[in-house]
Amino acid sequence: MANVPTIFDESPLNIFDPFDVFSGFKFPDPSTTVFGKNADRLMKTDIRETDKGYELAIDLPGFKKEEISAELKDGYLTVSASKSHKEEEKKEGHLIRQERSSGSCARTFYVGEGVKQSDCKAAYENGILTVCIPKVTKEEKAAKQMISID
Repeated sequence: MANVPTIFDESPLNIFDPFDVFSGFKFPDPSTTVFGKNADRLMKTDIRETDKGYELAIDLPGFKKEEISAELKDGYLTVSASKSHKEEEKKEGHLIRQERSSGSCARTFYVGEGVKQSDCKAAYENGILTVCIPKVTKEEKAAKQMISID
């Protein structure tokens, strides 16, 4: 079998593997499915370029301002939100069905290493987090400095 020429790294006989149907199967990751079937709708983002910078509009419905954080580190902006319904469990009565989830979600955007935290502005209103990031002018590359050869 070692002498059989192949186009790819694998043997051409592998295409007849009857168990190949399961090769792409993955168990669900609980950290990404905390919000169930609605997880793909969380943190939908619109990014708009303006003359002064970039404006991110991130959908975070149902979160309070205190449950949202934005961190700028090494040129990456990470927006995260965390929700907990534990304080509501103390209510009187028997819970029949619970569809609201507790958990957290986060998204990271590369904004450039020259962006400073003090220049960014954020506001949260009606379930939409708006983050304004200024454009950073690229430092002009230094002109070539030639060394004279004697």
